[in-house]
Amino acid sequence: MHLDADMTDPLNAWCHYPQVKPEPAPKGPLSGKTLAVKDIFPVAGYPSGWGQPTRLTKAGIEQKTHIEVQKLIDAGAACLGKSQCEELCYSLMGINKHYGAPINTRAPERLTGGSSSGSAALVAGGAVDIATASDTAGSVRAPASFCGLVGLRPSHGVLSLKDTMPLAPSFDVFGWYAKDIRTYATVADILLAKQKASKPLSRLICVENIADLLAGEAERNAFAEASKAVKAYFTANTTHSLPDGFFENAAEAFKIIQGYEAAQALGPWVLENKPDLETAIQERFDFGAKISTTDVQKATTRRADIGHILADLLGSDGVLLLPTVPSCAPLRSTIAPELNKFRTAMLRLLCLSGLSKMPQITLPLGHVHGAPFGISLLAPMGHDRALITTAREILDAATHPNQNA
Repeated sequence: MHLDADMTDPLNAWCHYPQVKPEPAPKGPLSGKTLAVKDIFPVAGYPSGWGQPTRLTKAGIEQKTHIEVQKLIDAGAACLGKSQCEELCYSLMGINKHYGAPINTRAPERLTGGSSSGSAALVAGGAVDIATASDTAGSVRAPASFCGLVGLRPSHGVLSLKDTMPLAPSFDVFGWYAKDIRTYATVADILLAKQKASKPLSRLICVENIADLLAGEAERNAFAEASKAVKAYFTANTTHSLPDGFFENAAEAFKIIQGYEAAQALGPWVLENKPDLETAIQERFDFGAKISTTDVQKATTRRADIGHILADLLGSDGVLLLPTVPSCAPLRSTIAPELNKFRTAMLRLLCLSGLSKMPQITLPLGHVHGAPFGISLLAPMGHDRALITTAREILDAATHPNQNA
């Protein structure tokens, strides 16, 4: 596979497939916008390589475009090609040992995050206006935080994943990036058009001692500073404590359920094809294969308890304020053991949305160590459009503080 001669890839973010000439785009709300599609979503004329060379050799050419991607094309977006992702989407850093790491233009010495690494890099770098993504453990939200983008993990099941690579089906969701919040909201209007209007989100809920989950004093100061724009938006602002060990227990439940589901969904393919996987990804499949059904049942019970706690806390109009991840993106030179340690810390914050199936959006409001650092809002199930509206108004007010949102 190769890029056409007239395509360049300074961001190392495109899949090197022969470009398919797009059909003339219809007129619509996305007319004039360009689109990249993460390489797990089918696009007619392209293969779906899942970030893995062995898969690519067996993939064939897709005959039909994924339903959510097709909606964007039908709305006028011009698809320019497929974007790179991590191997089988089973990581959060943005490193693919076969294809390299895309460039984070907002912090070039740092990683983009993953697994939606190419999509985040292309939008942050201005190569496209919109790019699709997916989120299982945090693959929309972490790259968005690292690259200074808006990133929504939608309510589970609200958008189709039909004919898409499964990783952990009870966590997998479709997502996207866009060049600005206005374009982001336009995409939401298209993809979430059938979602019923929900009650406005009017209560901000802060978590006592949440700063303990951040990497250090600089991050705590950055989170406090970035939170000011969010707190200024809400008239009702309360602080609550969560049970001792809440985040640690949540991350452990997530790890067990995700590991088990990944072993069931992709484990047979891995065993049959024996792909050359990055060591940490292979270890995750090995871990998942050893998880017992008893362990899964216990983790599932814990998952339900976590969901009930969050549902009671948020009600129908509350949002929970969180750091998206513990710090900015790791340096590209960071060694594997440190990356794995940071991934574990990330999961304590990222896992709540997946476990509860609630939507979470990260906003590019913070900076630390000279790099982007996102903060997040978690909303009740089914309040995706209200959450995006809230995000747009917060960002508008932060950008134009002397104007009404």
